[in-house]
Amino acid sequence: MQVQVGEIFEGKVTGVKKFGAFVLMPDGKTGMVHISEVSNSYVQELADVLSEGQMVTVKVMSVNPDGKVSLSMKRALPDDAPRPERTERPQRSERPSRPQRADSGRVWQPKQQAQQGGELSFEDMMSKFKSQSEEKISDLRRVTEARRGGGGYSRRR
Repeated sequence: MQVQVGEIFEGKVTGVKKFGAFVLMPDGKTGMVHISEVSNSYVQELADVLSEGQMVTVKVMSVNPDGKVSLSMKRALPDDAPRPERTERPQRSERPSRPQRADSGRVWQPKQQAQQGGELSFEDMMSKFKSQSEEKISDLRRVTEARRGGGGYSRRR
């Protein structure tokens, strides 16, 4: 017997994890109820709400081609079931205001080149190129070592 999307049935909780609960379905397969689909109200710890062996009513939300079944307990509730009241957000005038930044009057401007490219001597251009290259290489090394977890130690001796 294959479960169909939208079907509602009783199932037994076979496992409870932080992210959701596994429920045994009538066809012998197991589906999962994500923590966000357990209740209409906020659930901090799933173990506080569900326990292994508990019988729950669930609704089939989706069946993936690889066989994973997504279930929901809150959508299996009847439409007249009590839902928590939503609290209204306070109006902007009721919210505490953030302190305003002092305007220093400064405006961002790009750095001005000390000399134009045509006025540099060959030695100055080489010096500038070398310093830029060294900066780029050191940045690249830092990023690469951080990804490898280098910690500053090198394999080479």
